[in-house]
Amino acid sequence: MTALRNTSCAFIGAGAMGEAMIGGLVHHDLVAPEAITASDPHESRLSAVKERFGVRTTGDNRDAARNADLVVLSIKPQVLSAVCNDLRGVLRPEALVISIIAGARISSIADGLGHDAIVRTMPNTPAQVSEGMTVWTATEAVTAAQREQTGALLGALGKHLYVSDEEFLDKATAVSGSGPAYVFLLIEALIDAAVHLGWSRAAAHDMVIQTVLGAAVYARETALHPAELRNRVTSPGGTTADAIYQLEEGGFRTVLSKAVTAAYRRSVELGGG
Repeated sequence: MTALRNTSCAFIGAGAMGEAMIGGLVHHDLVAPEAITASDPHESRLSAVKERFGVRTTGDNRDAARNADLVVLSIKPQVLSAVCNDLRGVLRPEALVISIIAGARISSIADGLGHDAIVRTMPNTPAQVSEGMTVWTATEAVTAAQREQTGALLGALGKHLYVSDEEFLDKATAVSGSGPAYVFLLIEALIDAAVHLGWSRAAAHDMVIQTVLGAAVYARETALHPAELRNRVTSPGGTTADAIYQLEEGGFRTVLSKAVTAAYRRSVELGGG
């Protein structure tokens, strides 16, 4: 928890994920609000993070990053080139740059900024409630102390996993980065099915959310294989067995696998691969 002590941080982009990361730092007392600067072209976003967390804000990326020890790129992929051009030559030589930009290769960021100490991450939206999953990797120029700082920052968002091969970042994008959307679609479909059976939408929502949450926590706490957990719920000739048969008959596993593969390919495309 002391890895980020006395560290000045700049967030280039104060959208949902940038705000979540700022919140994690402040709420876990990792970095003082006055040591954090957020930049964003939208005044409404700057006002929101300033009011909520008491951080410094600016509309000037260069002003935010100039004296920062740690610079987080929390921007959309389509503005990366312009932001890199803006920041090139501004960063301190010893600064650490952490990117949460989907599909953006380390080489593109390093070349664009003219900077070597780069961490590439793939977080997901549950980070906004400190239940996220972030996969990350780092260049050789990132020091041991900076890796420790990265772990402290990402730990404030939930779980994190280091990988040595950058190729796994695109794979993580497909599984954990996009993963919440698959779960939300399942939740939506279960709620609709419950409503079709006659439940009110409010009651259906509460039942489904708690069922999904409980199942996830149960899977985590027991550490049993998902197949074993499923078998424990599925009695021979019972209601669950009929339901699982229909899911398998409809190609549930195959469709989900194709979805993940499509997301992976798209992530590679976004990175120019």
